[in-house]
This record gives sequence, C-alpha cells and structure tokens, in this order.
Amino acid sequence: MKQLLLISTSFPDAAYQAGQEAAGQFVYDFAVALARHARVTAVVPGQQSGVTQEEGVTVRRFGVPALPLSLLKPARPTDWGKIWRTMRAGQTAVAAAVQASPPDHILALWALPSGYWAQKTGRPYSIWALGSDIWGLGRVPLARGALRRVLQGAVHRFADGYQLAADVEAIGQRPCRFLPSSRRLPARGEKQLATQPPYKLAFLGRWHPNKGVDLLLDALHLLLDEDWRQIAEVRIFGGGPLADVATAGVERLRANGRPVALGGYLNRREAADLLTWADYLLLPSRIESIPVIFSDALQANTPLIATPVGDLPRLLADGAAGILAEGVSAAGLAHAIHRALHLTPAQFTKSLSELARLFNVKQSAINLLRILLDELEETT
Repeated sequence: MKQLLLISTSFPDAAYQAGQEAAGQFVYDFAVALARHARVTAVVPGQQSGVTQEEGVTVRRFGVPALPLSLLKPARPTDWGKIWRTMRAGQTAVAAAVQASPPDHILALWALPSGYWAQKTGRPYSIWALGSDIWGLGRVPLARGALRRVLQGAVHRFADGYQLAADVEAIGQRPCRFLPSSRRLPARGEKQLATQPPYKLAFLGRWHPNKGVDLLLDALHLLLDEDWRQIAEVRIFGGGPLADVATAGVERLRANGRPVALGGYLNRREAADLLTWADYLLLPSRIESIPVIFSDALQANTPLIATPVGDLPRLLADGAAGILAEGVSAAGLAHAIHRALHLTPAQFTKSLSELARLFNVKQSAINLLRILLDELEETT
C-alpha cells in the first residue's frame, strides 16, 4: 500500500470551539477517506505537539502559538513573531515526518505555507488550493511570486472550485483540476421537503463581510409583511468579526415582531440538525468559491437561496438546487427570498440528489488517488 503524506494548516484540534475548524473538518474527513486506500500521515498544527492515531490516519501535530492560523495576519506587525515560529515549526515537522516514513507522494493543503513546506522536502508533491491562497495571498506581490513557484513545482494542482481552478492556472501557468470538497455529516434519516408555507430558513457561517451576514440582515429588513407570513422562522448561527452587527440586526428584527433567532458556532451534529430542520439554506456571500456548507446542504437535501458569486451561478443555474439572487445586494437577496417563498422546496429534490453525488468526500478521495497513483506507477 502506498504511503501518502498530507500537510495542512487546517485540522480539528482541542483548541477550537465547536464549528470553528472551518475547512479543517473537511481535511480530517478527506484524510480518513484516503486512509481506506493508502497509508496516510497528516502533519498539521495543534495546540500541542504529538503523534496520534485517528481513524486509520497517523496525525503528527506541531505546536503553534495561535489557532486557527487564519487569524494570523502578515500586515499586523504583532503577528510576525508568531508567523515566523509557525513557519519554522511546520517545516521542522514535515522534515521529521519524511525522515520517519518516506512518502511516495505529498499532498499539500493548501498552497501556502503547506506547499512551500512540501517543496522544501525535495520529494514529489501535489497541491490542493484554497480560495484564501489564491484570492488573498495572490494579490500580494511577494506572496504571488512564492505561489507561482510552489504551483509550478507541483506534480498536480487541484482546486475545490471551477473559477478557483482557472485562477490557479493563471498564477501557476500549469493545468489545475477541479476536485469538490465536502465533509461527512451525521445521518439524520430521509428528509421530506416542505410543500407549502410557512417555511424555515437558516444561515450558518462566519459573521464576516465576505460571507455577507450583514447583507442577509438588511435583506430580511426589506421583506414585506406578506413575505413574513410565509416564514415560520429564520435561524442565524455562527460567529466572527461582525458579531455586533449580527446581534443588533437580529434584535431590530425581533423588535419588529419578526421570528428570527441567533446562535453561535455549531458542531457537525448540530449543523446536521439545523439543515434537517431548514427548508432553505441562506448563502448571502460577497466572495465565494464553493463553501463547505453548500455540500452540507446537498447532503441534507436542503435547497439554497444564494448570491451570484464564485461558482454558485453555475451550480444553481436554472433553479437546479435553489434560487439565485440577481445581484450581490440586500435588495437582490430579498427578492430571491421572496421568489423562494412562492415556490415549494420539494421541487428541488431531484437536482439536489444529483449534485450530492458529485460532492462526496469518499469519491473525491478515490478520484485523487487514481490520479496520484497513476503518476506514482509511471515514476517507479
């Protein structure tokens, strides 16, 4: 059985509160899926260093000064020491893992710094890029140069979005494959979509400008009394820098008699419960590729009401799995909600099922290994 080394800056750890691990839960589920077909070691950050066995995966954590690493900002001088210590710890941990059990191939999630650490080993590696890599660091001149070098040195490049894959190709000047990401949600039995109002609406995500929770709240304020008669309840869960905005917005809605509830981050079981409860998932993002919550909704058979950003227009074309707003604005989102309230969620069942087969973590693991193992056979 081939030996695969995963390097990632995203992975569940005891330091995270429930729901804060973001892409980390997907990486964990993906590693477990890969471990059914290869020997997998994952080198990931943690509150403390150590080696554990988790569902068939050897997890080698290296201690870092802060989690999640996404909170560290190069533009903030007070973070420079933490970033330097994290970079040194990660590179040391990767080198130790390679020495302890030389891998046949390395998969870096994501391009920076994981791809950089993989490249320093001198062994063949591939990269799965993340939107924050390409759309964040890709705008910084020095980081863009590092991105290009790391992408060009990879055997294969993957991205979990169609537009993201095109942007990876533009920076790296090398082909990039689309590979969908998803996580495992606890089974909740077969869900029967509602056929008549009032409908239940839900939002789950970071309260950050990119994710548009403020747009959502403004859109809800624009709904008319006749729209609210079609709504049983709106539940908004998450957390982040717009917490004050979210709290104030919900309090204002509730003061006007609107049935809106606010809550914090949810773990996987709680997220599955929310999506099973909801008739529609609200996705009001300003910037997006294909968020993990999108594939969560597919698993839960929950249609979406979304803004037209990233790959969402392609995936929701012609009302395939929900309703697409006409623009990224509160007014556009309010109109999309109005339209959804006058449709039946049950009409999206077939399209949701078809898309769910594409966004399957086990199938993504198999597809990736077929690509990597074919390459391995050619080089051995």
